[in-house]
Amino acid sequence: MRSKIFVSAQEVAERAGVSRSAVSRTFTPGASVSAETRERVLQAAEELGYHVNHLARGLMRNESGIVCLIVSEVATPYRSALLRELTLQLQNAGKVAMFINTDRSDGSVDRALQQAIRYRADASVILSGLPDKSITQLCLRNGQRLVLINRDDDQPGPLRINLDDDEAGGRILTAFVRAGCRRLAFANSEAGTPSLMGRERGFVAGARALGMDVIVERHGWTGYEAGRVLAHRLLTAKERPDAVFCATDLLACGFMDAARHQFGISIPDELCVAGFDDIEQASWSSYELTTFAQPVAEIASRAVEWLTKLEREDGQGDVQSIRLRAELLWRKSIRARKS
Repeated sequence: MRSKIFVSAQEVAERAGVSRSAVSRTFTPGASVSAETRERVLQAAEELGYHVNHLARGLMRNESGIVCLIVSEVATPYRSALLRELTLQLQNAGKVAMFINTDRSDGSVDRALQQAIRYRADASVILSGLPDKSITQLCLRNGQRLVLINRDDDQPGPLRINLDDDEAGGRILTAFVRAGCRRLAFANSEAGTPSLMGRERGFVAGARALGMDVIVERHGWTGYEAGRVLAHRLLTAKERPDAVFCATDLLACGFMDAARHQFGISIPDELCVAGFDDIEQASWSSYELTTFAQPVAEIASRAVEWLTKLEREDGQGDVQSIRLRAELLWRKSIRARKS
């Protein structure tokens, strides 16, 4: 015989010898119930294995507590770090995170998102610039609160959280120049996301303002192997660069390994390298990469704070934007500054 999965509040009431409403009040924060009744209800609930059905309660208030996390490139260290922080903070806020992987280009993403909508998800967080803008529109059409991270969508309603990527590009240029570098390059993927292109744009614009040229190379997916390919292209060029800003740390790790092991180049003596994200690997002794740290905890806290605030206020405002600054972390992949 199959064991019973769910225990009802009515069964708890009967075991405790109280009314059904007394059980409800016992499990409702701030509700009025005597100490004796509370003790009897809690004891009966423990004996029966009763748990409050928060989903059912939420649906009665037209809220499920579900937040979709719509993610691409989930295997990258930066994305997994952001996912970890978001899920922790959502759990602390009493929410349930539902993960949707958008790496595939077939109809599975649409089907997964439609399923989340059928579960009446309250909100969605889109974690990168890759998922198609139609996903944003679908979430908004279905009345979801929406947070966009590192995207440039301009629909009214969502919160946009971006880094000042252009400014970071200019800042690392200054570091290279102070190290005595003059032959500059930017290594990027072909993803074309707003954050990656912002870093490239800021770096190139800053160089041009100083009367310097930048060789820009782009290749494939934003990963380690792309960094190796980009190193081969740039380091076999007629005029080899002496400083390379890689759009992400993963690209930089691949670039540095190829530079050292395929070309015998000493970093930073012969070549200075910088990255972006501050993934765990960036601090490893094999790389000791100078990079920009993404403020992952702040991104997550701003997103969750905004979602819960709108939930309390029961509405959506105009387009809101938050722009954060990435901290530059000095390690050993850039030479000491020249006086």
